[in-house]
Amino acid sequence: MFKRRVVAQSILVGVLSGCLGWATTVQAQDKGLIGVAMPTKTKGAKALVIASIDGTTLSNALQKAADKGIKVFAYDRLIVGSKNVDYYTTFDNFQVGVLQAQSIEKALGLKEGKGPFNIELFGGSPDDNNSFFFYDGAMSVLQPYIDKGKLVVQSKQLGMNKVSTLRWDGSVAQARMDNLLSAYYAKKRLDAVLSPYDGLSIGIISSLKGVGYGQAGQPFPVVTGQDAEIPSVKSMLRKEQYATIFKDTRELAKVTATMVDDVLAGKKPQVNDTKTYNNKIKVVPSYLLKPVAIDLSNYKKELIGSGYIKEEQLQ
Repeated sequence: MFKRRVVAQSILVGVLSGCLGWATTVQAQDKGLIGVAMPTKTKGAKALVIASIDGTTLSNALQKAADKGIKVFAYDRLIVGSKNVDYYTTFDNFQVGVLQAQSIEKALGLKEGKGPFNIELFGGSPDDNNSFFFYDGAMSVLQPYIDKGKLVVQSKQLGMNKVSTLRWDGSVAQARMDNLLSAYYAKKRLDAVLSPYDGLSIGIISSLKGVGYGQAGQPFPVVTGQDAEIPSVKSMLRKEQYATIFKDTRELAKVTATMVDDVLAGKKPQVNDTKTYNNKIKVVPSYLLKPVAIDLSNYKKELIGSGYIKEEQLQ
């Protein structure tokens, strides 16, 4: 997840400098800030775009920016606990979770009344506001099946306080999957795993392989993911991971750059959401892009056809 944010930021820098002509500077700090400042032709920055690693540690820095009249854009991850966030650009994170859960729903035939099936749930990092939207979106689809007994969480581990994965660490997810398999699935089959991110999915799949999934007579559970990372797309081609979510960071960069350019030109930028993203101090005006569910039926069209991934990268 961190890697995708770094890539997304580098794309944004290219759009701002190459297409709009803004001078850009990039700073990284151990506290979790990747910032892109657009200096004016005179002195000082007029806008600050922040792709935050930890969205909870920036209040003092943002107050200093506000004192200087600098407009602040949260990029991909919402910055919480500060009134000094002017705009937010991201994908529809609730819909990301919905699409992940719908992949499970489709693969298991839940709409057709099939079941019961065993499922385990994984969440993202608890310091990432997006994680809660992913989880809530997924559970809006899965919870009714759990309530009806069509999906069974043998561990009974539900809720972000129990299923979160700090720092989106794949090794942490793998260790938790090891424990779940040992404690609850020694004599039961696991049919699905809700994984919110490809980096976790790879670790989860490694754990599953370790106890025999993927061999004859023991197919992999339905494992979801997010970000269409190359290792996970390759895993899909091997019929290990079932699906991922494509979030075109090129489009996110374009939207953000356009909004920045509008603000600095004295115009009101276009937003399409003014209700969803409350950072615990204020609702931040946002622009949400649409995510796309990817499986073997459409990966060529969506990923290769769009130029996001080259076919030779999947060899």
